[in-house]
Amino acid sequence: MNIVIFYLLIINLGAFVLMGSDKSQARNGGRRTPEKQLFTMVAVGGALGKVGLRVYRHKTKHMSFVIGIPLLLVLNVAMTTYIFTQFILNGN
Repeated sequence: MNIVIFYLLIINLGAFVLMGSDKSQARNGGRRTPEKQLFTMVAVGGALGKVGLRVYRHKTKHMSFVIGIPLLLVLNVAMTTYIFTQFILNGN
């Protein structure tokens, strides 16, 4: 259980920071993070990437992000709930 919580904390913090970093790079003309990498971070458990998009007001005009990231957020919540109920509550 501890490793799952640790993983979720790290991946969510990473996704949040990555969104902020990409927004900063966009403003300053620096090296951007590929959109595929942003989606991957959210898909593998980084639901806080959605919060990062809101906080930094990043990618708000890209329909793939407006629709895709919330869908991945729902998937993250569903999978986390499944893992929690199957392995934590049932003691497996």
